Amino acid sequence: MKKLLILLLTLAVTPIIAGCYGIIHDQFTYTISHEYFTKFKFYQFGFIEPGYETVLPNPRLYVAIVGFLATWWVGLIIGIGNGLMGLIQKDHKLMLKTISYTVFITLIATAISGLIGLAYGWFYLSGTRVNWYLPKTLIDKKSFIAVGSMHNFGYLGGLTGLVLGMIYQVVKASKNRTVRKTLH
Repeated sequence: MKKLLILLLTLAVTPIIAGCYGIIHDQFTYTISHEYFTKFKFYQFGFIEPGYETVLPNPRLYVAIVGFLATWWVGLIIGIGNGLMGLIQKDHKLMLKTISYTVFITLIATAISGLIGLAYGWFYLSGTRVNWYLPKTLIDKKSFIAVGSMHNFGYLGGLTGLVLGMIYQVVKASKNRTVRKTLH
C-alpha cells in the first residue's frame, strides 16, 4: 500500500517539477531570444493571432506559462516510467529514495543536454540552412536557432535522464537483493 502511495505521489509531483523546470528554462531562453517566443511560441500556444506581432503586456508571465505547458507532460511520462520502475525496490523507503534520485538525475541530464543544444545551435546550426519554421520578420536568426536547438535538446535530455534513472533503479534493486542474499 505504501508503494502505491509513493507511485501516486510521483505521478502528482513530477509534472509539477518538470513544469517549474520549464518556467526557469524558458525565462533563460527568453533572455537569449525574445523573438523565439514573440514570433513563434506565443503563436504556437495561442496567445497571439497568426500573422500578428502583438506585444503582450507582461511577456515574461506568458513565457512562464509556455514553459510550464511545454514541459509538465514530460514530467508525467518521467513519473510514470520511474514510478513504475520504483516498484521493484525492496520497500517503500528505498522506493522513495531511488525515485527522488532519478528525478535529480533527470533534471541534471536535461540541463546539460539543453546547454549542449544551445552551444550546438549557436556555434554550428545557426550557420547552416535549418529546415525549421523561421519567421519572415526574424531579426536575430542566430539566437532564435540556438534557443530552438536548446529546447529540442532539452527534450532529448529528459528522455536520457529517464533511461539513466531507470537503469539506476535496476542496479540499486539488484545490489539490494545481492546484499540480502549474502546476509541470509
